[in-house]
Order: sequence, then structure tokens, then C-alpha cells
Amino acid sequence: MVNEEQEQAQEKDVKEKILGAARKLFAGKGFEGTSVRQICDEAGVALALVSYHFGGKDKLLYALFEPLNEHFAKLSFHLEEPVEALKQFIRGFVAYRYENEELIHILQQEMMMQSPRLRMLSNAYYPSWEHLRAILEAGKRQGELHFESIVHAVHFVMGAVIFSRQIPFLEPVFSDLPPVKDDAAQAAEHIIRLVLHGLHSR
Repeated sequence: MVNEEQEQAQEKDVKEKILGAARKLFAGKGFEGTSVRQICDEAGVALALVSYHFGGKDKLLYALFEPLNEHFAKLSFHLEEPVEALKQFIRGFVAYRYENEELIHILQQEMMMQSPRLRMLSNAYYPSWEHLRAILEAGKRQGELHFESIVHAVHFVMGAVIFSRQIPFLEPVFSDLPPVKDDAAQAAEHIIRLVLHGLHSR
């Protein structure tokens, strides 16, 4: 029994090392610029273990985003109060975004490249998008949120929360201004005000 528990603990440790190495390298070098060998070297594990534990590099990428799927799948929002639900959604997503900087960087890279892996990655985000759509549609039905297209409304909010943190390549645009405080809670409140204004919340 002890040996079995030790083996399970060792397997978990190996998987976490591989995931950590992949997260770091994909964020820094891009998916295409990272080889399985580099991931294994970074993790300090045998080359065959990526295939053994994850089934290849593509599935390893998806595994990095599975916790997001699980996180939002467990959440519930009170649709009878859609504005408060929208605030809760934005605060939760922005907090997740700040806590998982490398994952968001990977996603941004894949989005900008129109990667063939986007469909696979989008599966990890479906629970969050479905929550957001339900909140927005409830707000429209109740006359608290106003928009013409649910597609545009979802893209508007998701764009705001995914890109809620300052992006380095835009820094020259704001070089004449003092640095913005890098704070998730403050960023979330700014986004809430902008989004609610954009959706004409009353």
C-alpha cells in the first residue's frame, strides 16, 4: 500500500514538473518554438514521459488549461441579479488572469497567430463563456443590460478581461504617464465600470 501511494505521489510530482516546465517554455518561447526535449530537460525527466503522461505536446498544452475549465464549471451565478453576477464574473476572471500570467500569455500568443490549436483551447474556456452568455442574456431580458448582438457583447467582455493586464508592447504608448499599479482588484473595478457603461447598465 505504501509503495502504491509512493508511486502515485511520484507520478503526480513528475506530471507537475512537466506541466510547470511546459507553462514556462510555452509562455517564453511559444508552442511552436518549444520542443518536447526542451520541456523534459527543463523538468528534469525522461523524454518519453510527456507522451506517457499526456499523449504528446498538443495534449500537454490542453492539460495546462484544464484547471480553468474545472474552475468555471464549478461556479454558479445568480441570474436574477445579472449586474451583480457580471461583476462577480469579471472579478473572478481577472483574478484568475493575474494568478496565471503564463497561461494567459500562451493563450494570447495562440490567438494572435490564429493557431490551429485554438479550437482545442477554446474547449477549456467554454464554461466561462457559457456563464458569461447566460449572464448577459439574463441582463437583457430583465432590461438591465443593453446590446444588439450577444456575440459582440461576449467578445467585448472577454476581450476586456483577457487583456486586463498591461501588455509590454503597448508601454511606449503610455511612456509619458506614471506606471499603473499592477493590482488585480483595481483592474477588475476599472473593467467593471467600463463594461457596465458600454452595456448601458442602469
